[in-house]
Amino acid sequence: MSNAELANALLQACEQRGIMLATAESCTGGLIIAALTDIAGSSVVVDRGFITYSNEAKMEMLGVSAATLDAHGAVSRETVLEMAAGALAHSRASLSLAVTGIAGPSGGSADKPVGLVWFGIALAGQPVVAEQQLFGQKGREFIRHETVRHALQLGLQALGQDRAG
Repeated sequence: MSNAELANALLQACEQRGIMLATAESCTGGLIIAALTDIAGSSVVVDRGFITYSNEAKMEMLGVSAATLDAHGAVSRETVLEMAAGALAHSRASLSLAVTGIAGPSGGSADKPVGLVWFGIALAGQPVVAEQQLFGQKGREFIRHETVRHALQLGLQALGQDRAG
């Protein structure tokens, strides 16, 4: 299934449940919200997208704590959990998708290599969940495209629509 088909399926799943969606994006720079809003009629369920590339944006727009960023860094489980929760708290959405990672080609380290992406999913009334993916050093475009794909798939899974495609 293409990213456009995944985005359409996620929009339909949200509409069927009467919920709105928000994104909190770092390494994708808005590509997830763009995939969703490329689809006509998406305004029925898309509330907003937070593009929080800098640590300051993560703190100001989503309420990520400075202590979390200092202790764990921007690319971490702890940060993405706060990003996903913050997107819900600062929107009208009931579902949020958050991503933070290292798309490269530089910026990686032994502990956090290029291709490492953390995903956070928040669904109102449920605990926020996080997972990581290692996409490898396959290029910035590949990593960002696969990050969008995986985030959309996680959104579908959160709504009980498991479409791996």
